[in-house]
Amino acid sequence: MGLFDRFRRPPSGGPAAMRARLEGAMAKRRLRGWNPPLENINTLVASGGPRLLARSRELVVTNGYAANACEAFASNLVGDGIKPSSLIGDADLRDRVQRLWLAWTDEADADGLTDFYGLQAMVAREMFVAGECFVRLRPRRADDGLLVPLQLQLLQSEMLPFEKTEVLPSGNRIRCGVEFDAIGRRVAYHFRRRHPGDSTDQGSVIPETVRAPAADVLHIYRPIDAGQIRGLPHVAPAMVRLFLLDQYDDAELDRKKTAAMFAGFITKTAPEEPLMGEVEAGLDGTAIASLEPGTMQVLLPGEDVKFSSPADVGGGYEAFQYRTLLAVSASLGLPYHLVTGDVRQANYSSLRAELVEFRRRIGQLQHGVIVHQLCRAVWRRWLETAVLSGALDLDDPVAARPVQWIPPRWDWVDPLKDIQAQVLAMEAGITSRRKVIEATGYDVEDVDRENAADAQRVDRLGLRYRTSPGETQGARATPAQLPDAGSDGSTGAGPGTHGTSEQE
Repeated sequence: MGLFDRFRRPPSGGPAAMRARLEGAMAKRRLRGWNPPLENINTLVASGGPRLLARSRELVVTNGYAANACEAFASNLVGDGIKPSSLIGDADLRDRVQRLWLAWTDEADADGLTDFYGLQAMVAREMFVAGECFVRLRPRRADDGLLVPLQLQLLQSEMLPFEKTEVLPSGNRIRCGVEFDAIGRRVAYHFRRRHPGDSTDQGSVIPETVRAPAADVLHIYRPIDAGQIRGLPHVAPAMVRLFLLDQYDDAELDRKKTAAMFAGFITKTAPEEPLMGEVEAGLDGTAIASLEPGTMQVLLPGEDVKFSSPADVGGGYEAFQYRTLLAVSASLGLPYHLVTGDVRQANYSSLRAELVEFRRRIGQLQHGVIVHQLCRAVWRRWLETAVLSGALDLDDPVAARPVQWIPPRWDWVDPLKDIQAQVLAMEAGITSRRKVIEATGYDVEDVDRENAADAQRVDRLGLRYRTSPGETQGARATPAQLPDAGSDGSTGAGPGTHGTSEQE
């Protein structure tokens, strides 16, 4: 029976059959050379972080596509700022808190170069280039003249050494510059005192690093894997393609430039005879003939001219560039037209479909990273400092913490259709007016106060506009009273017909 057992169908179950279904785990001829190491992301960041960071910064500075993508990423992520809308019930107290916050934002930067919302844009750029950014909460003295004695200092990723990994006598562990306690909580950051690449900041410092408590440091980064300690540059998946494409473009441009320098080549049978036109002897003895516009030159016997015809880039150059930049855009998670500025093949439908998906991703970063890691922590420390310094009179600072952060508004391709859709949604009760206004990046209470002030000023000055605050606008407006029938028997607007409150 052993001979017939060989022709029997093998069993359908078992570990062997399960392994056969996992094609990605097969080790046959096609995948024999694919043997990636099983390394944790922290090991990869610790070993390759410094070089990856240096290459990323150089790429964003020297490569036009990378620089444009960085600005597009930052402008869409934070725009002109993710702003707070306090949820304090007391209207007067809420107004005082909001006004004090707005005034403090101008003093928030420890370097004095921008405001709090400008710092948000700098953090967004650092996330694209370095994958992370550190913000130190710097308390100030009462005699510094600040409205709230608190400022923010931005530190680049290089300020926290990747190679600093050790076990302290207290039992705490330092991993990639971050100190953890026995249960895995972040307790401190060990920053360099000077940037390792800044040659203008001279002087020996002992010790080289300084310990900053974790309560005073905000580590802003997007965690990709569970347990990730340091951030990865957002541009990392596209770095190799961008670098090689830049080299290819430079080589192609240099080749065309070199070929265009040679107008033609003159051949002759007797080397000692002069060439056509003026002859200038080069340093190596080679004669160069210049051509003037409109020259009619009679060649001597034995001379012949062969004009240069440099090879073109070919018809596949555009297709190659397009496909490569598509892959770069997909690696960056940015729409193609935001990376390249090319909208030749785009239309309204394709642009909107692309932007909807992109803005869904951006919204995830706004709420999960910028708001959660940066804005919430700054708001909480700012409230505590304002109360302790006497800038705010609050009985319970914790009760004033609830706040809603409003991201910048999205500008659509056709805003008229979107506004009409929002109006219909409000009329149907699908959404509220507050949600619609906050989607534009404004606070509904600020808008209401401005509308009320505008209406009072219009009434006081006796002004009349096509649309006044508080009035129904557009062709959907219906007159309060239908006109009576005319003397000739004609009727005005009947039931179901809409008049208009506008006078042309």
